[in-house]
Amino acid sequence: MAEIVLTNVAVLCFDGVAPFELGLLCEAFALDRSDDGVPPIDFAVCALEAGPVATSSGGFALNVEHGIDRVFEADLVAVPAQSSGQATPPEVLEALRQVYAAGTRLISVCSGAFTLGEAGLLDGRECTTHWRYTDQLASRFPLARVVPEVLYVDSGQVITSAGSAAGLDACLHLWRQEYGAATASRIARRMVVPPHRDGGQAQFIARVVPDCDADTLGPLLTWAVENLEEDLSIEALAKRAHMSVRTFSRRFRDETGATPHAWVTAQRLAAAEELLESGDESVERIASRVGLGNAATLRHHFTRARGVSPQRYRQAFRAAALT
Repeated sequence: MAEIVLTNVAVLCFDGVAPFELGLLCEAFALDRSDDGVPPIDFAVCALEAGPVATSSGGFALNVEHGIDRVFEADLVAVPAQSSGQATPPEVLEALRQVYAAGTRLISVCSGAFTLGEAGLLDGRECTTHWRYTDQLASRFPLARVVPEVLYVDSGQVITSAGSAAGLDACLHLWRQEYGAATASRIARRMVVPPHRDGGQAQFIARVVPDCDADTLGPLLTWAVENLEEDLSIEALAKRAHMSVRTFSRRFRDETGATPHAWVTAQRLAAAEELLESGDESVERIASRVGLGNAATLRHHFTRARGVSPQRYRQAFRAAALT
């Protein structure tokens, strides 16, 4: 597990910035949640020069206090969405190249991926953007490995995300990486959003699931999260939902944007994270409690999804969770 470095975030904007996507970055990193035990972040919005920056919505501008030099102090530089077809100032592109060369992490929201592409930072890298623009992104930057329709792509030093809500998912993913599942969950709870949606989940679902509608899978999903140690195979879930496996599989994908196996595995890993942070149970016991059978199976899925073993995850975040 890498040393925690997310302490300083700079959002880089220029004329044409989308205010909503800028706002979600402010919501994710600028708010002081220290009363909930969330570490404070040194946060700044930056432009080429301090002063007014026009927004994509028209009718109002932002008064930005920091010039572009501020980005060189940051651990993470964020690029929000911009107006469609908006040209990126050369000075912005050069600043992005310089911070990337220095090892700074970068994150884009929605069409902000095009700015990273113009800087040459998507070449040879998996990336994404809003589903409406993935073809355009692939056409403009043929060396980029565009992954269509996913929520976000973490390719190491560069994270790209789809529209709006997916940007929050990517930010929570970063919080989880740096400070653990408990901290990410506290932030998500304050924002009233899901604490974890895997980046590979589809950007959109065929239809919204109203919680009060008994005909949807909502009650079944709630039961599954509360009973992760049970048999949650597609056959067992389909039987519980009184559907054929084929119908259930199609309905599940329509309502969640994920396959049953992927969704269940994600829920089990999220539960394992919290148990690793908050208790002293063995990895073997945790694996049994979350329905992954044994330590070897948990270790396989956890390492594949999180990039570290359960033991190293616990070492990194156990002390933080107890403070």
